[in-house]
Amino acid sequence: MARVAKPKPQKSLEQTLWEAADKLRGNQEPSEYKHVVLGLVFLKYISDRFEERRSALEGELVAEGIKPERLASFLEDRDEYTSHNVFWVPELARWGYIQSVAKQSEIGQQIDQAMDLIEKENPSLRGVLPRNYGRDGLDKRRLGELVDVIGSIGFTATDDHGADDVLGRVYEYFLGQFAGKETGKDAGAFYTPRSVVKTLVEMLEPYKGRVYDPAAGSGGMFVQSAEFVRAHGGKRTDISVYGQEFTDTTWKLAKMNLALRGIEADLGPRSDDSFTADLHPDLRADFVIANPPFNVSDWWDAKLADDPRWKYGTPPQGNANFAWVQHFIYHLSPKGAAGFVLANGSLSSKSSGEGEIRRKLVEAELVDCIVAMPDKLFFNTGIPVSLWFVSKDRHGNGHRERRGEVLFIDARKLGTMESRRLRVLTDDDIAQIAGTYHAWREHDGDYEDVRGFVKAASLEEIANHDFVLTPGRYVGATEAEVDSEPIDEKIERLTKELYSEFERGRELETEVRRRLGALRS
Repeated sequence: MARVAKPKPQKSLEQTLWEAADKLRGNQEPSEYKHVVLGLVFLKYISDRFEERRSALEGELVAEGIKPERLASFLEDRDEYTSHNVFWVPELARWGYIQSVAKQSEIGQQIDQAMDLIEKENPSLRGVLPRNYGRDGLDKRRLGELVDVIGSIGFTATDDHGADDVLGRVYEYFLGQFAGKETGKDAGAFYTPRSVVKTLVEMLEPYKGRVYDPAAGSGGMFVQSAEFVRAHGGKRTDISVYGQEFTDTTWKLAKMNLALRGIEADLGPRSDDSFTADLHPDLRADFVIANPPFNVSDWWDAKLADDPRWKYGTPPQGNANFAWVQHFIYHLSPKGAAGFVLANGSLSSKSSGEGEIRRKLVEAELVDCIVAMPDKLFFNTGIPVSLWFVSKDRHGNGHRERRGEVLFIDARKLGTMESRRLRVLTDDDIAQIAGTYHAWREHDGDYEDVRGFVKAASLEEIANHDFVLTPGRYVGATEAEVDSEPIDEKIERLTKELYSEFERGRELETEVRRRLGALRS
């Protein structure tokens, strides 16, 4: 009987585009090529939004009885676009024109010109868009083919609710793929995996207010927060977004990523260091969501010695972890809450005063919840990490009073391996973690400790553990499943299975010898 071939799984739009774009990379390093690709994705996005508005405007003008010969001048009225929050795209920067010259040798210069024209016409994008498409090292034939690939992104009302969602998904997917392709200590530093971001956002629930990320990367925390608000019936304008990013190229990625989704954000006038050049010194945020770089050793500056942010102790000069924690807390409003990622060493380290800072944070009733995460969640490091949640107002703030206790969740056994080196948390995993936290935090949440997974520990218990906050110390070991099979029967069954495997091994050896003999004869 003929074996029926299984149908191959359908590739998503993102996968198809990525494979096509990656084939065109040639000798370009991923760290360089990502700006080439993501710049084109952004150019396609703003051009599509422009053409969408242009089409709608033409329909309005025709309905108003404007004569055909006067249509052109109205359609080129800049205010008709900017008043609808659409970037003005000059004619030589529109995708139709770029596509028409894609096969010409000067395509690189044409794209550079397009970026220049867009920045001149749209002040919010000044200094943000990538250039250097005309450089000698960039293969112009491949660049033209890349224009064709990006141009194939569909833009219709049926493409997942419109261009910003389609292109937003593509942009997000490409960011993740580039993070996985890069090598070295900075690989993936611009991108926090989506499942980690989603866990932070689902636990914090930033429905409304000021959201701040002083280690913003390419803006993933803001994107997920806006998606959360929209998924729960709110509007993107329900949250105000503030951020800061140290690396200039990453700051530009964030500006593009947020503009592409229609998220207005104050990321400061430039990239800069959050410790020595805090661009939002007076901000008091309702939510801080962040994934700062782990264990940074070269962060200190002498002028930080008496900084008001170090309320719970001056952080060690050789490790920025507790500098970040106190920076987050300093920028919280009196009712604010923060969720952030830290290396696991921060849970137990006692070197250079870190243990004392951690003790003071707990005694100040700031630490709300600690989640131990599975390994292999990040592109750039195998360092085990945890999620910290701190809250300024734990006697209520819309939730039940939680003073005198901290919730510990051990989620190390959750997650699914997406590849040999990367694990992701599924939506069910995230729901389990967030649901447990909410059950503990909310009034009538029906919370119970679960041995091996979650424990609400008292401050007395934490003090007995010398303020070490490793969840495994509190949740205990998972109870072993009851094995009802009698020991004699189990030994007999396992012995038979073992002998069966021996027999199978001998059969395979005989078959291999037979085939090798046939090859020699």
